Amino acid sequence: MFDIASILFAGATGLLVIGIGGMVLSEHLYRMLLALAIAEAGANLMLVLAGFKWSASAPIITVSVESIPAMVDPVPQAMVLTAIVIGVGVQALALTMIIRIRNAYGTLNMREVKLKMEQEFADMADLPIETRSVPARNDQS
Repeated sequence: MFDIASILFAGATGLLVIGIGGMVLSEHLYRMLLALAIAEAGANLMLVLAGFKWSASAPIITVSVESIPAMVDPVPQAMVLTAIVIGVGVQALALTMIIRIRNAYGTLNMREVKLKMEQEFADMADLPIETRSVPARNDQS
């Protein structure tokens, strides 16, 4: 009914959609980071599947090129390896920033962090409470 390639592509697409949906719909910073990791895994799986051939051999040439029927494309594999390393670095940096935000504001909820940051910036600018929101700009010059 379904071949294994379409099932794997559906799984990779599902991981990508779940990750993007989690990043967009979540208000908690740590959950956003986990959703980013899920989306990265889906994208990496999709790249590996794009370069995979079911009846192919590894791209190691030891004999004449004419005797090798088909080889797997090594470029997507190299790209995925690079993407994994970059993804780990991005996740480590994001986790460090999340820890700093938690220590500074006492919460990981984006709405609360945003309100506390706006209040902190307004306090630094010595704005009174009633004028803390930005008024509409009226350019008539």
